Formats: sequence, C-alpha cells, structure tokens
Amino acid sequence: MTDYPVVTTGEGVTRQVLADHPDLMVVAFRFAAEGAEGALHNHPHVQSTFVESGRFRFFLGEEQREVGPGDSFVIPSGLAHGCVCLAPGTLVDCFTPRRDDFL
Repeated sequence: MTDYPVVTTGEGVTRQVLADHPDLMVVAFRFAAEGAEGALHNHPHVQSTFVESGRFRFFLGEEQREVGPGDSFVIPSGLAHGCVCLAPGTLVDCFTPRRDDFL
C-alpha cells in the first residue's frame, strides 16, 4: 500500500508513485481499457518498464514492439516513446533519477 495519490494521466490511464528516492522512483501505470494511450513523450530520465499484466504496443523511437506479462525493457534518456493498450493491465516503471514532476 502506498500513500501517494492516484493521478489520471489520460482517458482510462492512471499513475501512482509506489516508492521514491532522489536516485530512483517506482511508478504503476494502470490502463483500464483497450485503446487507452500512453502519449508519445521523452524525458532525461532512464526508464525501465515491466509489464505486470495486459498487452501493449510500444513505440520506441522508430521501433514498435508488442509486449505482455513478464516482459521488460529499458528506455534510454531522451528517446521518444509511448504506448497503446491492447488488453487492460499495469506497467511498472522505474526512473533514474526520480521524476520530481510526478511528486
């Protein structure tokens, strides 16, 4: 259980910080419906993504990748990325350093 609030980030998408430290942050992104989107964006943080549940099509720069439960990957600093939910589920993302904009 975490004391951080659940924040709506888009239609059918929420985010909740699970743990944070200045050097690292763990965040759950929950996608409630097929077609929900994680908007294309980039940031200076290195990000790792773990698919806890569901299926997603990720856009990583020029690459597209479909991922499901148990898959994980790293997104380098500055790389444009986003996703579309193919089946409802949860992504657990870690950021280094911490995403202060999420606090």
